[in-house]
Amino acid sequence: MSAVEQHVRARIVTEADVAPVETGEGALPVLLRYDPAVDPDTVRVALPHDSGPREWVLPRELLERGLRAPAGTGDVRVWPCGRVQTVVEFHAGETCSVVQFENRALTRFLRRTHRAAAEPVAH
Repeated sequence: MSAVEQHVRARIVTEADVAPVETGEGALPVLLRYDPAVDPDTVRVALPHDSGPREWVLPRELLERGLRAPAGTGDVRVWPCGRVQTVVEFHAGETCSVVQFENRALTRFLRRTHRAAAEPVAH
């Protein structure tokens, strides 16, 4: 089983303590990571920040459900936004960051995670 990493462009819709150095109108680089050897049920999302990336861990299944319908409670919530985008809302205490992803990028990443999870374990 091999890890999957994918850089995607995303828009930070709202800013909080986990906000990047510069938001503006452009999309920012976000790293999606899945390592079935570490935890086959979770993905990691690294958001850019002026003091280094802020990493969030969330259930892979939550990200998948959120592509189709609102999902999640607590620290991470995911929901579709129109036909081509998905919003992920990250909460940390009193702060919140809302990040908008292209569905195509998330779907491609999730497909790669399923292939990685299905790979035989090397001995």
